[in-house]
Amino acid sequence: MRKWSLLALVISILLVLAACGNKPESGSAGSSASPSPSPSASESAAPSETPAEKTYKIAISQIVEHPSLDATRQGFLDALKDGGLEEGKNLVVDFNSAQGDQSNNAAIAQKIAEGDYDLALGIATPSAQALAQYVKDIPIVFSAVTDPVDAKLVQDLQRPGGNITGASDTNPEATTMLVEFIAEHFPNVKTVGLVINKGEPNAVVMAKKAEEEFGKKGIKMIEAPVANSSEVQQAAESLVGRVDAIYITLDNMVVSGVDAIIKVAQANDIPFFSSDRDTVEKGALATVGFKYYDHGYQTGQLALEILKNGKKPGELPVLMQEKLDLILNVKAAPEYGVTITDAMKAAVKDQAENLIQ
Repeated sequence: MRKWSLLALVISILLVLAACGNKPESGSAGSSASPSPSPSASESAAPSETPAEKTYKIAISQIVEHPSLDATRQGFLDALKDGGLEEGKNLVVDFNSAQGDQSNNAAIAQKIAEGDYDLALGIATPSAQALAQYVKDIPIVFSAVTDPVDAKLVQDLQRPGGNITGASDTNPEATTMLVEFIAEHFPNVKTVGLVINKGEPNAVVMAKKAEEEFGKKGIKMIEAPVANSSEVQQAAESLVGRVDAIYITLDNMVVSGVDAIIKVAQANDIPFFSSDRDTVEKGALATVGFKYYDHGYQTGQLALEILKNGKKPGELPVLMQEKLDLILNVKAAPEYGVTITDAMKAAVKDQAENLIQ
């Protein structure tokens, strides 16, 4: 009896051990624990969460603030906005003005080189040159640059090379057309005074072109150099009694002090001709040119090609200004002792837009 009880006990122990040995580990494929619920068909088919839209960060370096360059900047930003990049939404803009100071200009370029930006914009030749010198790792576009090749920004206008491209704010034909207008309608002009900052490369390039064109018409050009904008009035006054007209190029230092030239020229009945529309709108008599807002917008479209379409700056041709017209300030003419003739008005192609009256 005791023998059978012992045998039953042994069998019971063996059965218990066998049951423990066959129990799967927790989490294994054969686990008897309740599995995690499988996603439903609708959950499986749901699209993944859309990633947040990229925010672009750009830096702008502008040599000085005056109407033409400010209009360029606004046109640039509006082109980006129209292309889907809007400040305050998906665009961060770091604007920097050198206030006409070259040491500030270099410091701004160095700061941009050390920053985290998707693109840099240089407005005017000195700012573009500083960016080209210091910024090597991100795309650069330039605007309001007269001669990108002479300024050593690009190797070729069609294939700029490197990390830079942009839009030139001049067309040599504009100077030729303006000189022809002056020679035809102001026959008494035999000497023209030029207020110029010779430290600005684009001003020097345009001055050389203007001197050549005036020379073809038998008109002599006299320079009145300045080193800063505070000297502009004195330079203009030095021309009184020596010249029959005053002319300025796309010279940022001079343009920033242009009110003084207008005042001197009008007080002495000396016709004053400029190289940009904004100066004519402020009171100069005439120019051959375009709207700087449109010029900036054109540059913004280049930037969009780079930022959104992945284009390489060095493969995008430098854009030139093709749509030129005489811009004539009829309202200001009496201040210079000038009578606007029908022939003068006829020289303006788009009279609704370019006759200021």
